[in-house]
Amino acid sequence: MTAAVYESSTGKEYRLPTKEDILAFEIAQVSLNPLFDEIPFDLPLEHVPRGASRVGGGSAFSIQPFGVNCWHQLFNTRQLIAIGTFIKYTREATRTMLDAGYDKEWSTSISSLLALAIDRLADRGSTVCSWTVGWDKIRNTFTRFALPYTWDYAESVPIHDSSGGYPGSIDWISRYVEHASRIVPAIASIKNESAIAERNTTYDIILTDPPYYDAIPYSDLMDFFYVWLRRSLFGLSSETDIAFSKPLSPKWNVELQDGELVDDSGRHNGDRKESKKSYEDGMSRAFASCHEALMRDGRLVIVFAHKQPDAWETLVGAIIRSGFVVDASWPIQTEMANRTRALASAALSSSVWLVCRKRPESARPGWDNRVLDEMRHNIHNQLRDFWDAGIRGPDFVWAATGPAMEAYSKHPVVKKANEPGKLMEVSEFLRAVRRLVVDFVVGRVLTGGDETSASGLDDVTTYYILHRHDFGIQDAPVGPCILYAISCNLSDRDLADRFDILLRTGGLSSADDDDEVDEEETDADAEPDEGTGSIVKLRPWHQRKRKTMGYDAEGHPAPLIDQVHRLMHLWKTGDVAKVDDYLDSRGLRKNALFLHLLQALIELSRRDEQRDETVILENLSNHLQARGVAPTRSVTLPGFGDDDQNEAGSE
Repeated sequence: MTAAVYESSTGKEYRLPTKEDILAFEIAQVSLNPLFDEIPFDLPLEHVPRGASRVGGGSAFSIQPFGVNCWHQLFNTRQLIAIGTFIKYTREATRTMLDAGYDKEWSTSISSLLALAIDRLADRGSTVCSWTVGWDKIRNTFTRFALPYTWDYAESVPIHDSSGGYPGSIDWISRYVEHASRIVPAIASIKNESAIAERNTTYDIILTDPPYYDAIPYSDLMDFFYVWLRRSLFGLSSETDIAFSKPLSPKWNVELQDGELVDDSGRHNGDRKESKKSYEDGMSRAFASCHEALMRDGRLVIVFAHKQPDAWETLVGAIIRSGFVVDASWPIQTEMANRTRALASAALSSSVWLVCRKRPESARPGWDNRVLDEMRHNIHNQLRDFWDAGIRGPDFVWAATGPAMEAYSKHPVVKKANEPGKLMEVSEFLRAVRRLVVDFVVGRVLTGGDETSASGLDDVTTYYILHRHDFGIQDAPVGPCILYAISCNLSDRDLADRFDILLRTGGLSSADDDDEVDEEETDADAEPDEGTGSIVKLRPWHQRKRKTMGYDAEGHPAPLIDQVHRLMHLWKTGDVAKVDDYLDSRGLRKNALFLHLLQALIELSRRDEQRDETVILENLSNHLQARGVAPTRSVTLPGFGDDDQNEAGSE
């Protein structure tokens, strides 16, 4: 114990722990076993999931290597006694209500709500909880969908009104009950059963928020709460006994081929291919069940938010295989901007709501050229609406998926016109959609309105504009950068190692990688340190110094952004003749894309307050105008004002 926090008249105060504080903690051990002897199933000895719980990029659980193998080991002795005591008296409260003549259904409902308060107590009362200095309160166990190990933790006072206390838990649950009772119809019912179970009822609407591929192992996380609910409610009614008959929550049943759908190799003996196949087949079976249960004119509404193309391809493939047509979509902001995942990851702030109807049985196969033409026609007006609504970044890319899907999903299959016998797969179609969206964004950045102006722009330059527009020269989470790279037929590794565009900065402090330096100093152009790949940023132009930059290599034309940066290096040396030779040899004076790019970079450098970059770019623009090249139309980018348009003059 390193500190104790207490409340004073002026707020929270901190002091060193006393002998009494430490003694109070130590004597709790004596009461632990006798208490849990009175509670069903004793201490939670059920095992926590193994570390490699997720197949994609990192594990949701990383506590077993530190000796935390059972759920009770996430709590210190005093925390266990607090939770156990509330469980004991919650169970007694149920018996008291029944003895007093309360209706059994009513008393079970009250007991269930009280059990939820115990779960809230556990969430704020484990050894994973840390202290939030800025708010002077305890952070709960699940700040994100993972269970990491923490080296130090804060222990709440469970009987106090402050953060993590039981009175606060009761208050929040009461607020919810009051709110929900006003909006939930009395006829609503909840059933705990499989999505593929046979039903004799048909529905007008089915709305589902399906599992997000490999993103979150919900049932693993649920076990943290399940073990306490089981001990609080088991034995109070036949319904709760059935619900909590197993030691842990349901996972995947190999024999029945049913259970929680998540691409998690840990559920399939480490077999990643089997895990992926199980997820994809399961999604198709679930949507097929929805198709069968819907009335002829019914609608299936799917809520989905995932940053990985594979997840979208699996979802869309399952929708089409099940006989649905996507005929509407809406991006809706559903996530809190201040949640932990939003602050340090590629998590999306919007969910895309896909509205699907049954595909007519008379639907015929389509042809890829016609489908793509129809998709382009359908999507442009919708993209303008999304852009005007302020949707940006990865949200914008995925928001466009819905309006594009009708052209493809209206056919059971799409054939390739120029390749007899071959089909256009979902992945290929979605790549075309992503590229169209990317070109739209870049066209907007380059010209302010003509989305088609980016047509023909090379992949690397397209990526550079996307990244610079969204993140400037600051650190960016690698997730959306990977999405942009894939949309440009690239990878983050290509951009970092092959094209020298990205710099890995994860794990580096700002002092380790600071661009606010005097470019005239020798050290400013030195090769910067590299960190991990979780965080990246654009490599500043003055640090891109490969001798081949800006020149064609192995038959591949030099990216346009490389040509601009080559010109900037030449201009910095003061050799105008070499600048003119390069411009003429590359035919850049008459290249409309080059001129648009130059103007866009000027605006971006002003926004990012990169004065030295702005000066050189404006000097190049002025030099071209002096040689008879007409200037491109000035563009005002989002967040730009007109006051500083010509702050940096020409030399």
